[in-house]
Amino acid sequence: MIKKLIFLLLFLLLLPIRVQAISAESAILIDGDSGRVLFAQNAYEKKLIASTTKIMTALVAIENGKLDKKIKVDEKVLKAYGSAIYIEVGEKITLKDLLYGLMLRSGNDAALVIAGSVCKNEKEFVKLMNQKAEDLNMKNTHFYNPHGLENDDGQGNTSTAYDMALLMKEAMQNKTFQEITKTKSYTAKTNKKTYTWKNKNKLLYNYKYTTGGKTGFTKKARRTLVTSAQKGQKKLIAVTLNDPNDFFNHEQLYEQYFKKYNLVKVIDSKKYTLQDKKYPHKKLYLKNDINILLTKEEEKKIEIDINIDENKTASNMVGTLEVKLDNKTLSKENIYLKEVKKNHKNTIWKTIKSWFS
Repeated sequence: MIKKLIFLLLFLLLLPIRVQAISAESAILIDGDSGRVLFAQNAYEKKLIASTTKIMTALVAIENGKLDKKIKVDEKVLKAYGSAIYIEVGEKITLKDLLYGLMLRSGNDAALVIAGSVCKNEKEFVKLMNQKAEDLNMKNTHFYNPHGLENDDGQGNTSTAYDMALLMKEAMQNKTFQEITKTKSYTAKTNKKTYTWKNKNKLLYNYKYTTGGKTGFTKKARRTLVTSAQKGQKKLIAVTLNDPNDFFNHEQLYEQYFKKYNLVKVIDSKKYTLQDKKYPHKKLYLKNDINILLTKEEEKKIEIDINIDENKTASNMVGTLEVKLDNKTLSKENIYLKEVKKNHKNTIWKTIKSWFS
């Protein structure tokens, strides 16, 4: 009997290790560059997102506000409750400082002051949030406020793990957001006080590859977390919704997928040659390289699809190049047209002729 148990144990140990379901109700891990989904668990189900909302609040404020603008805190701040940076009526503080308070300490008071300073009121600011979500193709997302708390009826900002990953991918392309979200500690001064805020994102202290993120919690949404990490040139984004073990799960996902995938330069825009009979005497080119996270097996299956149109746009865009795997598009780049000037060398006869012209 003991021999059978030992044999069974050895057999189980030799089985290939697969990704196990994690403790989150919803989870996702994507390639931070291409947006390719590498791991998903109920990633398209609508959930309350709590303070991870503030990723959108920060991005909209950065894109539509003036960072060095001095803002006078008014009575609207008194409506805030929950997590706060404890600014007071009459204080003067820059939008930039408020954004650090928003992202590092999850200040709901900061969210209200930001919304009221970027737009004429909170309602108009939330319109910008929802418009940005639409622009990013966040199809299952809706914002009611800039902070993420639910109202008395339990109604709150909703999204999916997938949509929030799309948002974080976009936000991490903004240099100001990048700088704020990776900051561990920040000191801000107003006309009345000096504040020092420490980031609530524990991964910044415990996992060296972390580049940013945002925590969230309400009694109804439970723990929500959006983070990003980079190892070498590999970039990953993780999202978990309603996950009691979120920091641990994010780190484990990062470690596993950094090992599993290689960053492959599928297209080198400087070396890749494009030709098409529709434009026989003109140069076709791509503006950007295409880098994608792939396993060794996937590298062998990559396909390139090129579509050229005879009708060029005002920007000289004449088609697209798609990188596909198993008939799914992983990346898509525009193809542009460039005139090639012919080098007409002057002959001796042409030179003499030009003397008499």
